[in-house]
Amino acid sequence: MVRQAHHDNVILSLSKDVEGYAAFVNHHALLKGYINTAAGGSYMADEELEKESQESSEPQKETTRKGKKKLIIIIAGAMLISLVSGYFAYTMVIGKKLKSGETVHEKEKESAKTELFALDPFVMNLADHGRFLKVSIQLEISDKSYHQIVADKIPNLRDAIIILVSSKTFESISSPEGKFQLKDELLLRANQTIGKDVFKNLYFTEFVMQ
Repeated sequence: MVRQAHHDNVILSLSKDVEGYAAFVNHHALLKGYINTAAGGSYMADEELEKESQESSEPQKETTRKGKKKLIIIIAGAMLISLVSGYFAYTMVIGKKLKSGETVHEKEKESAKTELFALDPFVMNLADHGRFLKVSIQLEISDKSYHQIVADKIPNLRDAIIILVSSKTFESISSPEGKFQLKDELLLRANQTIGKDVFKNLYFTEFVMQ
């Protein structure tokens, strides 16, 4: 009976040892599962963070690219406006210079063609009793080729001038306006005497009234 009890005790002890070892194995398995789960979760979290980081950085890169593109367009537009403004300013300045040069050239050509024809001084009685006028006149011929025609008509010209001026009163030709009016009338009368418009202008080089 003593042997039987001892045998039972040994079996009971072994049974407890087996149960303890099984519990240890189960505990180790559960712990390993927890570790794997935690590691997997951490790995998944890292992947999600990296993905979110990439997604958030892509709009920033896109915004940066758009900003650079917009800046390039603004700079190109400013350069184009500057070039166009410079071109128009250059053409306006050159155009004015060319026009001015052409005007001066035309005036020089006209001046080379024209000629001043001087008449001998006149001393004439005015319409007022006791009043007289001493005047010297130069006629501007529009073309030098008319010189001989004018020279041949000097007596006619002097006669027309004397008749016209002697009909004027002292008061009518004493003011600047009166003198301008007299010049216009004399120029018209001189061209009528020649028979065509050979005179461009008329100048008083002396004008004395008493």
